[in-house]
Amino acid sequence: MASDLNSAQAMAVFTVASFFALLCMAQLARAVNYTFMREAVDAPPVAYYDYIIIGGGTAGCPLAATLSQRSRVLLLERGGSPYEDGRVLSMLHFSDVLADTSASSPSQRFVSEDGVINSRPRVLGGGSCINAGFFTRAGAGYVRAVGWDPREVLAAYRWVEDVVAFQPALGPWQAAVRRGLLETGVLPDNGFTYDHIPGTKVGGSIFDADGRRHTAADLLRYSNPDGIDLFLRARVARILFGCKGTKPVARGVVFRDAQGGAHVAYLNRGAANEVILSAGALGSPQQLMLSGIGPADHLRSLGIDVILDLPGVGQGMSDNPMNAIYVPSPSPVEVSLIQVVGITRFGSYIEGASGANWNSHPSGTQPPPRNFGMFSPQTGQLATVPPAQRTPEAIARAVEAMSQVPDAALRGGFILEKVLGPQSTGSLSLRNLDPDDNPSVRFNYFAHPDDLRRCVAGISAIERVIRSRAFSRFTYPNFAFPAALNVTADFPVNTLYGGRRVGGDPRALEQFCRDTVMTIWHYHGGCQVGRVVDRDYKVLGVEALRVIDGSTFNASPGTNPQATVMMLGRYMGVKLLKERMLVEGPGAR
Repeated sequence: MASDLNSAQAMAVFTVASFFALLCMAQLARAVNYTFMREAVDAPPVAYYDYIIIGGGTAGCPLAATLSQRSRVLLLERGGSPYEDGRVLSMLHFSDVLADTSASSPSQRFVSEDGVINSRPRVLGGGSCINAGFFTRAGAGYVRAVGWDPREVLAAYRWVEDVVAFQPALGPWQAAVRRGLLETGVLPDNGFTYDHIPGTKVGGSIFDADGRRHTAADLLRYSNPDGIDLFLRARVARILFGCKGTKPVARGVVFRDAQGGAHVAYLNRGAANEVILSAGALGSPQQLMLSGIGPADHLRSLGIDVILDLPGVGQGMSDNPMNAIYVPSPSPVEVSLIQVVGITRFGSYIEGASGANWNSHPSGTQPPPRNFGMFSPQTGQLATVPPAQRTPEAIARAVEAMSQVPDAALRGGFILEKVLGPQSTGSLSLRNLDPDDNPSVRFNYFAHPDDLRRCVAGISAIERVIRSRAFSRFTYPNFAFPAALNVTADFPVNTLYGGRRVGGDPRALEQFCRDTVMTIWHYHGGCQVGRVVDRDYKVLGVEALRVIDGSTFNASPGTNPQATVMMLGRYMGVKLLKERMLVEGPGAR
């Protein structure tokens, strides 16, 4: 009884503190007001720039900030500002953003043809505004394979980290996950590090000690205010092209504001000037197709004039499959996202997230619907509903079922595994001509047998962590791992599993992987190096057009890509400025 009273008192103090912290965060959010940031309705009908960047996301913001030092840059973002939405900047309201399916939400829900619910960003700062916040660099082997300069890469990472990355303080659940990984042989103990090295580590976070999110939009503080125009709620309709002999050349863009008004931005004359796509793994291939670059037959079927037949656009789409095990706990667990990772040698990453009380609320107010934050029906996680069954009514039934679960059953957390790579790939195609609508995308989860093998190995590793002495505080006596699998699979939010029982049979674990697969928002591909762009990210067969974002990746870097996507924006910005100096001379601006 005393223990329960202490827990209740602690939760009350935590809730009140969180409420006042959110008030402070909202004030901080309102205080950020870049002088160069305006609504697209205020954009001139026609304007000229050295660089036009489509997408103010995880790569676009650091890229624009860097290029503005010596150039005139236009940055076009289809969403609003993260500083106008207090939920974006608060860890406690992480799931609220993902659950918001309104037309103005910072998160735009989409469902892959695999039946997995996912989200794409619609806000300045991109995916760094809606993700779980883990910050870790790519491995040295990845850097070598893609041909980046290691010294410049390190400098670019540090430029980013000075603004957005922090060392998290581990609570009891995260500390137990860390000790459990070490006890079960995920060695060595690498302590806190941004580096991607085998073993167990504490990674960085874009959430600071007060739970405030820092995003790629914060990197715009590096901008030269006189060198950049940023327009919000600017939906690019298409890229404009001219010709240089028989070769298409990007000349500018047409974009529309929130009231439907059309605006045109052209490139200034000059050999170094370019249009750059940084619209993400869905947005960049989609925009290329809408502008006439892609598989010719597909474009013609939609009435799009073909500028260049480039079959690789939309190919190589991948999403790192994630599967999670829910662990009911006899002890309270802290609210946390991803802080600890076990980088195994068999190609699976083990991480933990905890806390059923994801939506704390001030005393006396109506509590929000109960959910598990990133693992909830409201956000679409665990709701692996086939497209034909994907209805608001199905999600509403899952939310109602969740409301009937006893409080004690909702006390606990998740340990998850996600697959390195992955090797399974799919494709993306247009549904229509609306640039703000979601394209059709299939990731083909577990189509490659190695991905399935790694998932099964990861689930087995999770069992060892849960059974470890280090984790005993968070498991009930006589814990049975197959029962945990069945509880997870039978959760009200999973409508695909179908009630199959999981035992020790590896084939049953394979089926568990397939039936409970989720996203962790690491989708990539669609404009891959070698298929759509060269190693300098120039679009093949086109002049003055590049793609710089995660759509160019052939594999997801490190355990989480956001640090590397931000780094890439800075890295390529520095490289482009050096190239510009060679063309124009050091005295030119």
